Amino acid sequence: MKIRAFSKTYNGKTVLKTEDMFFGKGKIYAVIGANGSGKSTFAKIISAIEKADDGRSVTDGESIGYMSQKSFPFRMSVKENVMLKVKDETLADTLMEWLEIKHLSEHNAKGLSGGETARMALARILMEKYDMVIFDEPCASMDMKSTLLSEEIIRDYCGDKECVVILITHSLSQAKRVADEIIFINEGRIVEQGETQKILENPEKEETREFIRFYGI
Repeated sequence: MKIRAFSKTYNGKTVLKTEDMFFGKGKIYAVIGANGSGKSTFAKIISAIEKADDGRSVTDGESIGYMSQKSFPFRMSVKENVMLKVKDETLADTLMEWLEIKHLSEHNAKGLSGGETARMALARILMEKYDMVIFDEPCASMDMKSTLLSEEIIRDYCGDKECVVILITHSLSQAKRVADEIIFINEGRIVEQGETQKILENPEKEETREFIRFYGI
């Protein structure tokens, strides 16, 4: 899957500029970088939540799912939230059971905790089949058990659907557990991309080495 080169400017300042990128089906790419480096902007442009400077789509019409960093529950039951777009009760029950929220299926989603809301949002996006799914810090509000469970389900979805998964994460440990490749963004530039082990243990760029030393696993 190709993502065309793009740039994004806010108030006259270019906050992100990329070259053409290619992503393989059935692979998970972790996007790492410091706060303000451009990770979330990268996710929003690719998923068409925001437009690039030239206003053009950066993809060729592939279906793309996007789970934002902040999960939004609608004022309805958890199950109704999960089935918001896809009315498949069997699949919804299966996903809720896997994510350990099935016992909450009839509860009003507005009453969920942050971690429960994130798991509900994860179930909701996994109801559909996409060419690419982008997760922006999906486990930020989850505890360790829920995080590991969600990572496993994301890996299974990626393999089963043979789609591309882009995982925006602040956690190098999570990137190491989940990703096939890592993309390091710094100051609005993609500094380095490669296999997870290579990037984490033997990066080519000094910027990458400094980041990993500071945020070490």
